[in-house]
Amino acid sequence: MNLLFCLWLLRKNWILIAGALALSVVTAGALTAVMPPTYAASVSMLVSTSNQEGGTSTAYQAALLSEQRMRSYANLLTSRRVIQAITEGGDVDRLRENVEAEAVPDTVLLRATVNDGDPHRAARLANSLSRAFARLIDDLESPARPPDGAKVSVSVVDRAQVPSRPVRPRLLVNVALGALIGVTVICGAIVVKDRLDTTIRTSQALRQATAVPVLGEIGFERGAGRHPLVVEQSGPPALIEAFHTLRANLQFTNTERRPRSLVVTSCLPGEGASFVCGNLAVVLAEAGLRVILVEGDLRQPSVSEHLKVGGRPGLTDVLAGRAEPSAAMRQREVPAGRLSVLPSGPLPANPSVLLGSPPMRPLIDELAGACDIVIINAPPLLPVTDAAVLAANCDGVLLVARFGKPRLHDMAYALDLLSSAGAHLLGTVLNFAPGRRGNARDYPTHASVEPAPNTGVLSENV
Repeated sequence: MNLLFCLWLLRKNWILIAGALALSVVTAGALTAVMPPTYAASVSMLVSTSNQEGGTSTAYQAALLSEQRMRSYANLLTSRRVIQAITEGGDVDRLRENVEAEAVPDTVLLRATVNDGDPHRAARLANSLSRAFARLIDDLESPARPPDGAKVSVSVVDRAQVPSRPVRPRLLVNVALGALIGVTVICGAIVVKDRLDTTIRTSQALRQATAVPVLGEIGFERGAGRHPLVVEQSGPPALIEAFHTLRANLQFTNTERRPRSLVVTSCLPGEGASFVCGNLAVVLAEAGLRVILVEGDLRQPSVSEHLKVGGRPGLTDVLAGRAEPSAAMRQREVPAGRLSVLPSGPLPANPSVLLGSPPMRPLIDELAGACDIVIINAPPLLPVTDAAVLAANCDGVLLVARFGKPRLHDMAYALDLLSSAGAHLLGTVLNFAPGRRGNARDYPTHASVEPAPNTGVLSENV
């Protein structure tokens, strides 16, 4: 995972991150508002020594003695004996938790701080603590003081004042900490989810999963459901150019035998195989190729509706011997060309059996002999066996994968089905990929609408 991918991941989930940030800030603010305030009152004390001899050496030793005992005195400030003297009938252990003492470095000053919910009580307890500590030191040091030796005494330097503002809770600190925790958690969850996600989201992942070239990457188009034939609807230039790229890659695919019949399918429903199939047939016809589009989805046919051609008679009538292929064929005018469409016909009760019947292979061969390429729209591979049956009777398969939908194990299962059927996978298409609009609108994608000459790449035997 590199920096650019992390930035893309954050940009993709910015709404989720912003929502988590707002929720964290609101939660931290609400918790801060209901937290009881805590006030801190501090008192400063000076630990001094005096002697009766008044010599320089004795004074130095007394001062050194005071500095050495400062840490012990700081611990005595929070001792049970001192705290019990100022509890005012309260809980000694609880009060000890609210008392902090420290020895100011390189000095003989002690600072004691009392935290309490009542500012007046905090100041009163702090001052009481200084007096109780002074008495304790006097009691402890007096018996041990030799005659004419150093005397240790504690005096108050700064009395505790009633605090005007609470020290806790701190709104800005809590809000900043809450925002940091919220953003960290949501970003971590996004990264973990992405690492655990096995869906196919890039052309590289699709290529690695199938070991065949990715012939096209089709961008996402919101209006594809209402206007599936984007190449005929003056759709986004980048999307139209993506289908032209798919056409070029398909025409110049390096295969030993040029495909005359092609099945377009997907792993799962809703991946847009019919969308790719219909637009691919149109752009091939625009290039001057003679194209026959066959509706091979006998469960939920959609090509006839997209192309606005009648559904009867159709493929099922031809396979049942009720109609000739020429009588069931529809002619569909496309920009700079013509497309022949064989609709589905009446939906049968057993589509897979009908598609695998003996007349199916001769029909495909007959259609392939009358045109440059036959494109068959097939249902998804995993739910039903129809696509695998059709693939066994055709020269190649174009597998469509929708961005973020099929998982790696779905793709592996689909490849096993195609391999078991003896099908030849020509390539794949990553469909509805986000961020593929690009700047194609700034560059012309069509020079004219005149039909292109038949190069024979897909029809060298015609």
